[in-house]
Amino acid sequence: MDLLQAPILETERLRLRSFRRSDLDDYAALNADPEVLRYLGCGPQPWDRGRASRHMAFLLGHWQVWGSGTWAVEHRETGAFIGMVGFSEPEGWPGFELAWTLVRRWWGYGYATEAARAALDYAFTVLKRDRVISLIYPENRASIRVAERLGERLQGRIDHFGREMLCYGIDRESHAAQMAQESLVVGRA
Repeated sequence: MDLLQAPILETERLRLRSFRRSDLDDYAALNADPEVLRYLGCGPQPWDRGRASRHMAFLLGHWQVWGSGTWAVEHRETGAFIGMVGFSEPEGWPGFELAWTLVRRWWGYGYATEAARAALDYAFTVLKRDRVISLIYPENRASIRVAERLGERLQGRIDHFGREMLCYGIDRESHAAQMAQESLVVGRA
């Protein structure tokens, strides 16, 4: 049986790659931090190692079943595990969702935007998606800023599993226009 591997994406500072067994300690620590979990759909209750292990297997399986999924994000220079970024669209989901979660010590360096931008580019250029959304808790100002930096715009509010979420989104044409505009600005610098 051929297993689909998550492609490796690289940015200036980051590498997006498949999760591997050696990530379990770091992934478990990420999901044991109540501050990290504060705005995630799983609630603020820290996960035990077993739950983190099962969820990591789910993330790997998403690639197998749906042909897309979540990458582990590592710092290119040091190899440190920074967090995760990627896509979800299981049955009944409101759209092709891009999400990101970082280890708290890596907050504030622009890594979420950098990783999410690479994933977004992949969604539009390789996966040929027409639209990508991000579901964000209204209180999560940091993730709202990331979505806006990506060019996502507020599409509305939705009820998602009994919780009010903001639905941000961007379509392929808007993303292409934004990338062209950013290239012009960089070219003038």
